Amino acid sequence: MTELAHSGLAQLAQLLESRQLSAVELAESFLARIERHRDLNAFLDVRPELTLQQAREADARRSRGEGGPLLGMPIAHKDIFVTRGWASTAGSRMLKGYMSPFDATVVERLAAAGMVCLGKLNCDEFAMGSSNENSAFGNVLNPWDRAAVPGGSSGGSAAAVAARLAPVATATDTGGSIREPAAFTGVTGVKPTYGRPSRWGMIAFASSLDTAGLLAASAQDCALVFNSMLGFDPRDSTSVQRPDEDFCALSRRGSARTENRRAGAVFHAGPAAGCGGGRACGA
Repeated sequence: MTELAHSGLAQLAQLLESRQLSAVELAESFLARIERHRDLNAFLDVRPELTLQQAREADARRSRGEGGPLLGMPIAHKDIFVTRGWASTAGSRMLKGYMSPFDATVVERLAAAGMVCLGKLNCDEFAMGSSNENSAFGNVLNPWDRAAVPGGSSGGSAAAVAARLAPVATATDTGGSIREPAAFTGVTGVKPTYGRPSRWGMIAFASSLDTAGLLAASAQDCALVFNSMLGFDPRDSTSVQRPDEDFCALSRRGSARTENRRAGAVFHAGPAAGCGGGRACGA
């Protein structure tokens, strides 16, 4: 099952669509990885019975002839999004054990698309922090180096994706809380334009800046999920009403523009450093 964990969303969607893999089998694979890597402290609440119930429902929908690229696909949610069935704490003891009676719009839209929730992810308390050391439930470890931080406040989301405990995770960004953890853990993080994702059901830090986004292995994976996640929400007064977009097509267009191009990086040892000293001047 290791191969499944390292597959992109498009590959997993093909396996599910062709019935080579069931949503239950896929969910079980990721739940097993989550259990093996509990030491990362990426997850705050995992409820396998609820996850497998959602996976069975996804398989039943497919058996009835329903489809879609996200049907049966696992996802984990940052603990800023209220989620029915799982505790929603925002990483704070003030909300310890709080069970929301409703889903955040982001969670609701992705569930309607058939995504299966793996659990809730650790974060800095009320999303205020940049290292994920400010959670009331313990800091998150960087899976590349357990002595290092994964960034914050979406550190649990970033660590989960980097360790392949989830193929994609929701996150939020107020002043860098998606982009910084993505850089710290070597994954792709995308913060959409404010107003494109709904804030309804997000536990607020700074409402005029808080933006829902994603962390995943690639921009293409983020685009696939954004197609279902983004859209106008009348319950959010700052939601932007505009035509739906195909983010997968936009992603492919961007890839075509950069195809066959090479990127270089210059590293300097000091103010007078040139290309000597054993340091690379290009990559």
